[in-house]
Amino acid sequence: MIDIASPARLGVDELRDIWPVLSPEERGEAFGLLGADDADEFFHSLSAYGQMTVLTNLPPREQRQWMRSLPPDDATDVLQEMKAEERARLLGLLDDPVRHEVAALLAYAEDDAGGLMNPRFARVRPDMTIDEALSYVRRQARANLATIYSVYVLDGAQRLLGVASLRDIFSAAPEKLVRDVMETDLITVPEDMDQESVARLIAREDLAAVPVVDAEGHMKGLVTVDDIVDVVLEEATEDIQKSAGMEALDVPYMQTSLGPLIRKRAGWLAILFVGEMLTATAMGYFEAEIARAVILALFVPLIISSGGNSGSQASTLVIRAMALGEVKLRDWWRVARRELVSGLALGAILASIGLGRILLWQALFGTYGEHYLLVAITVSVSLLGVVTWGTLSGSMLPFILRRARLDPASASAPFVATLVDVMGIVIYFGVAAVVLRGTLL
Repeated sequence: MIDIASPARLGVDELRDIWPVLSPEERGEAFGLLGADDADEFFHSLSAYGQMTVLTNLPPREQRQWMRSLPPDDATDVLQEMKAEERARLLGLLDDPVRHEVAALLAYAEDDAGGLMNPRFARVRPDMTIDEALSYVRRQARANLATIYSVYVLDGAQRLLGVASLRDIFSAAPEKLVRDVMETDLITVPEDMDQESVARLIAREDLAAVPVVDAEGHMKGLVTVDDIVDVVLEEATEDIQKSAGMEALDVPYMQTSLGPLIRKRAGWLAILFVGEMLTATAMGYFEAEIARAVILALFVPLIISSGGNSGSQASTLVIRAMALGEVKLRDWWRVARRELVSGLALGAILASIGLGRILLWQALFGTYGEHYLLVAITVSVSLLGVVTWGTLSGSMLPFILRRARLDPASASAPFVATLVDVMGIVIYFGVAAVVLRGTLL
């Protein structure tokens, strides 16, 4: 444990170095060793989960101080990381206006635009003069606005009419009306838009922020690009973990206790293990062929790993394209045709390498006996078939999962490899039965 009675102070960089290995209790103690300015810098650089671990280990007076320092959307993110009882208690520490803002945000799903938005933004009326609008925006700027680069023009019912950049407002004549300088060609998102879709929109349109509106056009808040950075990191982390054949972790790795860490990995490992049993069953089915031509067993790892690798490549490419919105469910046939050609080309490349290797080893060492040419043909044709199958099945699996309303990221590399292994054995020994009949078999 950290000795909090020690007069020594920690610096921000020192605390960042040891932060990942500290327990939640130690984090609260270590945070107390920072100076006031360092504590402010460090606290606001933490993720929502990190801020939650600090807050839950501070006395109530300090909890109130730090909760009040957060804008409503960030305070909402922190509260969503907490259990219901602790959430209600910390919500009660906020001033009434802020508490109402945060409570409204908590009503939205965490991964929707409404859950991401900041309800504080610079707003003006269309009938204000530029001089009046500037004075009004200056007063609002003290309220920790989400962004001050643009001013949003709302009518009396809070419906979004347009937007004006500060540059346009500053460069306009003071007596001019806001409606004369505002842009009405707006990009907005609904409250229930998924955070990934919001992120793609902001990236595609190169926006610094996007307004969130309800079904009647009332502006509810603003999603800024810094909110999207957090979303992108969160989604990328989740997809990477799923692609490794496990459930996504709810909290950072070093803060995940051993029980959940094992549970989230054991399920998929067990499923994959059962799947690999099918590979063993397929091997057993061809036991007689292996006994008569032991040399065939030498190439089993080569064949099935090539198919698994090609399938993993294809599934990863398609999953990422889906995540970026480049590929839709309706594009499955185009993808299938592309990957069929790719699989044949890749299979031909590997088949050529395999053929060359067998011929070279035979010439140097005489490894494969008198029927080496037939063995080379068997391996080459099998590689062509298995790599094509792996590429095609790996690319189609994400579409099947999406069609079944499941996360395509679940089409992980281990899952694809397991699927391809079984068919790889069948293809390999099927080709061997045809090519080597009457010789080795």
